[in-house]
Amino acid sequence: MDGQPIDPSGTAEAGELSTLAQRLQALCLAARWTVVSAESCTGGMIVDTLTDVPGSSGYLLGGIVAYSDALKEGQLGVPGEVITAHGAVSAQVARAMALGALERLGATFAVSVTGIAGPDGGSEAKPVGLTYVGVAGPGGVEVRRFAWVGDRAANKRASTRAALELLIGAVETAAATAAAAR
Repeated sequence: MDGQPIDPSGTAEAGELSTLAQRLQALCLAARWTVVSAESCTGGMIVDTLTDVPGSSGYLLGGIVAYSDALKEGQLGVPGEVITAHGAVSAQVARAMALGALERLGATFAVSVTGIAGPDGGSEAKPVGLTYVGVAGPGGVEVRRFAWVGDRAANKRASTRAALELLIGAVETAAATAAAAR
């Protein structure tokens, strides 16, 4: 799926990220759901953002920073064939990372991010700023593609913001589905 970035320059501010983290925490604590992350280009920024909110231990189990392909395979169970066929920065790898984190870390929801933060590492086919964010949970798996145009730090913040927004959307959908089933 393609996502249209709200802020393609990647200038998400710390206050915005904190607000999103607080919102996610309230939703997860109310439903007694847990969250894990599988991060590559964000380097742990998602978990860092979530743990900045007091009480995050009530729903956040942790995460894996899998920057190398070897860790994506070994720690998250991403098939090497998927990385070879599609590249580490792909929707297929984001999907596999989210599912691997969900299964291996035992949470209700998992979020994954893989991308090219920059300033190097891009190509014509996969430019700097290309990022895939995935969320796996009770409703299945959703992956979105983003193309940021900021510097390295801004691209990491924008990816973190996109991950939190997608995660909140998945949690809200699951909560609505659970409420309708009652």
